[in-house]
Amino acid sequence: MYEKGSPVAQNVPVTPDYQDLVDEISALLGAPATLESRDFELIAFGVYDSEDELDASALDPVRARSILTRRSTTAVRAWFEGFGITRATGPVRIPPTPEAGVYRGRICLPVRHRGVVLGYVWLLDSGSLAGSPDDARLAAAMEVTERIGVLLGDEARHGADLSRELRAVLTAGGGWQRDMAVAELRTGLGARAEGAYAVVCVAPWGGEAPSARTVAGALALCETGGSLAVLVRPRPGTDAGARLLELAGAGAVAGVSSVRDGLDALAASWTEASAAARAAHAEPRLGPVAEWERIGAYRLLTSLTGARDPAVAPLLAPAHRELARTAEVYLDCAGQAGRAAAALGIHRQTLYYRLSRVEQLTGLDLDDGEDRLLLHMVLKGARL
Repeated sequence: MYEKGSPVAQNVPVTPDYQDLVDEISALLGAPATLESRDFELIAFGVYDSEDELDASALDPVRARSILTRRSTTAVRAWFEGFGITRATGPVRIPPTPEAGVYRGRICLPVRHRGVVLGYVWLLDSGSLAGSPDDARLAAAMEVTERIGVLLGDEARHGADLSRELRAVLTAGGGWQRDMAVAELRTGLGARAEGAYAVVCVAPWGGEAPSARTVAGALALCETGGSLAVLVRPRPGTDAGARLLELAGAGAVAGVSSVRDGLDALAASWTEASAAARAAHAEPRLGPVAEWERIGAYRLLTSLTGARDPAVAPLLAPAHRELARTAEVYLDCAGQAGRAAAALGIHRQTLYYRLSRVEQLTGLDLDDGEDRLLLHMVLKGARL
């Protein structure tokens, strides 16, 4: 469902074995074939030169949207699944349906392994008896999909192993337990364990974890504590955090750790990524993807979460939410009344009145530097 030569097809990293098998199907059927996961994520595109590929009608709205977004929408996925592709054991012909944005028919070859559908091979159907693949060639192509299914099954098992091992590292205590967990993850990654990496935290995360293949540079990922942890290889020009947010949906933010070499400090990287995600939740201007190295004072504040001061406690009551916001904005503006009043959209005299109420509630002196520092830190920390 992707065009040959498109930026997507050129830039998505593919496993050579998948590419070889999809090319084999393209050669068998005389048409470019696309391999997608069962979640309609691009895996590989078969190269086949044909004048039909240049036909502008091949780029129908559904196909174009898939190219631009690297996946199909939920509605499109449900529409195709309505033809029984999840249950089929042989080729499924899907007719053109212009009202659904499908101007060209499709042939879907389900990829199964041990009775479970793991993906789909897609071809454009010419719509003519002369141009459509015959039953013998389709049968030969289905034999190739069985080999693809074995690869997808192996990859799924390997990914599950890495997910378990990454989670073990992130949840292990210190000492030998963590050392053993890191050693297991290093063994699972093999040569990929060497070199620079970063950790991304996406929160909140609900539902099934995506395949590492869907995120550029991802080495392993797992769900833990309502968040998604992803071990990534930093790549110029890619934004793993933004890609993950597309998968997470509305309301999620991402935090990215600093870049390190080797896996020994993986736990520290996860702490940084989690802290950056929490900072993005507390301070929208830092998100939706916040980097640990760029969250400023929140690097310290995130380590102080849960700390409370009895003097500031009364100000944190729901009834005084507006007073707390006023104090925080005033301190964000370095105590400059004019800037603070403008930021809050209130008269300067109103600002002074609210600040006096803050002092009465807390017993703090806003002309005293240490009192101002204490108040500022507690207010920031409370939002984390």
